[in-house]
Amino acid sequence: MTPEEAERKMQFLYALRSRGVTDARVLGAMERIDRGPFVRGLFAERAYEDMPLPIACGQTISQPSIVGLMTQALKISPRDKVLEVGTGSGYQAAILSLLARRVYTVDRHARLVREARVIFDELGLTNIMSLTADGCFGLPEQAPFDRILVTAAAEDPPGPLLAQLKPGGIMVLPVGQSDAVQHLIRVTRTEAGFEYDELRPVRFVPLVEGVARET
Repeated sequence: MTPEEAERKMQFLYALRSRGVTDARVLGAMERIDRGPFVRGLFAERAYEDMPLPIACGQTISQPSIVGLMTQALKISPRDKVLEVGTGSGYQAAILSLLARRVYTVDRHARLVREARVIFDELGLTNIMSLTADGCFGLPEQAPFDRILVTAAAEDPPGPLLAQLKPGGIMVLPVGQSDAVQHLIRVTRTEAGFEYDELRPVRFVPLVEGVARET
């Protein structure tokens, strides 16, 4: 690692901490997973800035501090089986893979799944299963899940995803009826039902039903 790369990584981790990412395991995973390979084209040189960036299929890669805060809110243990809805660039799934036993990630865009899979292979991340699917319905054949992370905003937590959460499980997702007003919430499944915690305002692309047609 060159002195410039070391300095860049130090600034990256400092920015995460200053924005509330304090969990040592999450910071360690984000130090190990380089955001660079997940950002392509014109925006590649901005990969280490704490900002969302455009990717293919009209989607975005979330800003690293939001990735860190969402991951931290999940409270993942090394034995957990995690479902991610919205693979996107694959950056979030790669970080989850260092924290959990197994990660299932789905996206409605087959191109994004293919491109993410290539990066997972290059990084030797063998505990990620990536699939093209309608994330609104989760992945019933692999349910239940210890943790579920949704990286697109729904008006309400989708019923099928709530049903696929184990008792004691946690789901983190943005909810909101418009681009302008969204909140990150954490849903915990208890013996009595579901508990909801509002974490912070956010802005995500909408959760869309169906699998996208390839263009």
